[in-house]
Amino acid sequence: MNYTNEEVLQYVREEDVKFIRLAFCDVFGRQKNIAIMPEELPRAFEAGIGIDASAIAGFGDETYSDLVLRPDPSTLAVLPWRPEHGRVVRMFCAVTWPDGRAFAADTRSLLLRAETQARQAGIHFSFGAEQEFYLFRLDESGNPTKTPYDQAGYMDIAPEDRGENIRREICLTLEQMGIYPESSHHEEGPGQNEIDFRYAGPVTAADNAMTFQTVVKTSAYRNGLFADFGPKPLADQPGNGLHINLSVRSEDGSDMLPYMVAGVMDKILDMTAFLNPTDASYKRFGSYKAPGYVAWSSENRSQLVRIPAASGKYRRAELRSPDSAANPYLAFALLIYAGLEGIEKRLELPMVANFNFFSADASLLSKFRKLPQSLAEAREISLQSDFIRAHVPSAILEAYLPTC
Repeated sequence: MNYTNEEVLQYVREEDVKFIRLAFCDVFGRQKNIAIMPEELPRAFEAGIGIDASAIAGFGDETYSDLVLRPDPSTLAVLPWRPEHGRVVRMFCAVTWPDGRAFAADTRSLLLRAETQARQAGIHFSFGAEQEFYLFRLDESGNPTKTPYDQAGYMDIAPEDRGENIRREICLTLEQMGIYPESSHHEEGPGQNEIDFRYAGPVTAADNAMTFQTVVKTSAYRNGLFADFGPKPLADQPGNGLHINLSVRSEDGSDMLPYMVAGVMDKILDMTAFLNPTDASYKRFGSYKAPGYVAWSSENRSQLVRIPAASGKYRRAELRSPDSAANPYLAFALLIYAGLEGIEKRLELPMVANFNFFSADASLLSKFRKLPQSLAEAREISLQSDFIRAHVPSAILEAYLPTC
């Protein structure tokens, strides 16, 4: 909503706000926050709020543990599930050193720099996320089980689809927070759901992805369920993908999408350890529409990249390999840098692959690069990548690539 500092202060005074959550995430994209009272808000805007970061993944140790959160007023949002009287609001923050220097492991700031670099080159990126999740029942003690909430299938309806009302609650909650879902439906797995977003600029899209997971988990818990975004919650069922829709616009009006996609495909192996950062991520590849090879086509959902037939503002590419274990700020930043390299070098797309990779014979598959088969393999590729070392700060590399 693009509030200013003064407008946030006025809103807090006039709308009975009693708590302000200052939100950020660790290097792996796990959201964190600290709550402050309204009286502390002017200080937060002027000098930031100090935190002890020694126990936050990727943020260092006890030796250099003091960091500062600096709230971004444009990200102000009410948390609708909190009391209406004595409201709670949230703002995303930049993480800095006490003297104001940028903190290298702050992935939101990393994405902001990537977006700025692209704009300076006359290139504007937009992202839209499609996040899948399972709804599981809780046991008598309130702990998650692996029992799906329903046994419905792809785009089924009620009464087989029991998630319909929960998806409705999630979408309405997001709208109250200024985030507008595009569509929602039951996915292929039992208890599996998907909600898709409209396009937004890179940082806003990543903020929305973080907010989405919080809203889904909160709504699920309020309904006595557990929302699981893990890459492969059930061994014999589809995994959860984070399908990323990318579009690009050049200030001179030329079509940059093919070059951008070629850049992403060229660097996808280098980036996989960051787009798929858990061991479970690699159990998803190569089955249930999750890609296993580096290829593209216009409609085939067995591919790494799908480029639907469209024109103008609807022209986009869908990257299908990432999963929601990825940090969206880091993922989007890497995709921007890969896309920019493809644009700058005018890389050509490889030959279109209009066939089903899940049923193709081995001789045909041997012509395509294969996605890494394990996290260890993906990390080894990233370790050897000049592209990764050029764009990922050492503090983040050390967290993702323990042997670097």
